Amino acid sequence: MTPATFRLGNCTIHAGSGLLDRAGAIARAAVPAHRWAILSDTNVAPLYAARAAASFGEARTDLFTIPAGESHKTREEWARLTDAMLAAGFGRDGAVLALGGGVVGDLAGFVAATYMRGIPVVQVPTTLLAMIDASIGGKTGVDTPAGKNLVGAFHDPAAVIADPAVLGTLPERERRAGAAEAIKHGAIADANYFNRVTESLAEALARPAGDEMHHILTGSIAIKTAVVSGDAREGGRRKVLNFGHTLGHAIEAASAYALLHGEAIAIGMVLEAELAERSRVAAKGTAQAIRAAVDGVSLPSRLPNGMDLDRVLELTRADKKSRAGVVEYALPARIGTMAAADTGWTVPIRDSDVRAVLAQS
Repeated sequence: MTPATFRLGNCTIHAGSGLLDRAGAIARAAVPAHRWAILSDTNVAPLYAARAAASFGEARTDLFTIPAGESHKTREEWARLTDAMLAAGFGRDGAVLALGGGVVGDLAGFVAATYMRGIPVVQVPTTLLAMIDASIGGKTGVDTPAGKNLVGAFHDPAAVIADPAVLGTLPERERRAGAAEAIKHGAIADANYFNRVTESLAEALARPAGDEMHHILTGSIAIKTAVVSGDAREGGRRKVLNFGHTLGHAIEAASAYALLHGEAIAIGMVLEAELAERSRVAAKGTAQAIRAAVDGVSLPSRLPNGMDLDRVLELTRADKKSRAGVVEYALPARIGTMAAADTGWTVPIRDSDVRAVLAQS
């Protein structure tokens, strides 16, 4: 299938099988850099770093890696990477190629945003979640003990290169986790897309280089770019992309990252939809439709046994979406439509209501 392209500001997003071997040519066309720092992790680098480097031809590349996993998306790893690039002699005429999943993309993007006050970055996501969500829109950052992504910057990539063929080497659990973001995109913006995703995700996950995965990839990228294009710094409608993430981030952190990001977001979407119904924001049946979609790809839809509810609530209050001590949630009105379009796209919710929903999970 012919690769698709999308435009978001000055960034071109490329999506299609076979693009990894053209990544260097695409990156060099987008950024006239003297040297390239390929930033990856210990899972992805052995699989794809050599191919990515070879795609640059005669251009000079240097590989830097971090240990795999969310627990390594830290200020310490940011410092280590920037020190390593300085020691290697990278100047302002260098650029970063982020080769990996959401952790690598967030961390490498933050390195690029801050290195010598900012150098270009090209994102080459290797997980479904990163392809359809994390690599698009310029959010970069690291986690802290107080919560996820609390230190970071907006730094738009010069290009995004998504090759679904690489998903074939991704563990099944990781592929399923990425499906959560596709479900979210339908839930927040397009009921027809939500229905298609619900029906076809299982097939797409089984055949990552097939037609259904291509349709999901392009459908989700189209929704994400449409939302972000009108609100680059999350002052308005872009907030709807946080559906499932206020509770999801808290649940992920409370699990000590035993849950994958997409697994925590799947639980967060179900619980936040139940919260929306309880608060009379959402039409009845919204939460059940989302739960069915999540269950359909064997993602978790309930809190893990024994999770500390007080800790979850504490983490929501530390979230970036907290205002004046009250946590604001992006909530659905129904499948395909988000609430509070006329009041800033978020709804303030009392902790007592959140606790009641958590206790029933």
